[in-house]
Amino acid sequence: DNFKRTANRHDYALSPFAETYLDILKDNNFDVISVGKISDIFNGSGITNSVKTKSNAHGIEETIKLTKSDFNGLCFVNLVDFDSEYGHRRDPIGYAKALVDFDNKLPEILSNLKDDDLLIITADHGNDPTYVGTDHTRENVPLLVYSPSFESNGWIEHNHDTFASIGATIIENFSLKKNNQIGISFLNKLK
Repeated sequence: DNFKRTANRHDYALSPFAETYLDILKDNNFDVISVGKISDIFNGSGITNSVKTKSNAHGIEETIKLTKSDFNGLCFVNLVDFDSEYGHRRDPIGYAKALVDFDNKLPEILSNLKDDDLLIITADHGNDPTYVGTDHTRENVPLLVYSPSFESNGWIEHNHDTFASIGATIIENFSLKKNNQIGISFLNKLK
């Protein structure tokens, strides 16, 4: 009844069974920086630097530091509290407060982006904090994409039904390709 995940949590994942987009970036001498539990999820595969975090607030602060640094590659961030503290625990008030906290820090993240940077905000699954039980839920997840170089905004008309489309977009953004590529890039839809 009193179970609580700690900041010392570690996910014991299997290494990916095939080459990932992270591996391609790393093998082409790009930085692949993980913030939060990303390194755990991929069992360190394709990661060049890992930043462990204790909370959403800590993850956001580490992300802000990274946006101020000079790196060339991908910064892959997981803000785990949305999932573990509020989604699975069915805490809509906590979830809403966490969204407001993130929204309040977003302008600082945006102000640090360079013209050729691409920010993608999404979720890996639904986790409606108002639903019954503690399992993941099945609603669509958001996909917000921004760059200071964009000349317009709007809806992306694309069938991006898997994370592989985000991976394909990131790889194309770095002018790379993957053998047996999974996912369809939507980079050409971003203007």
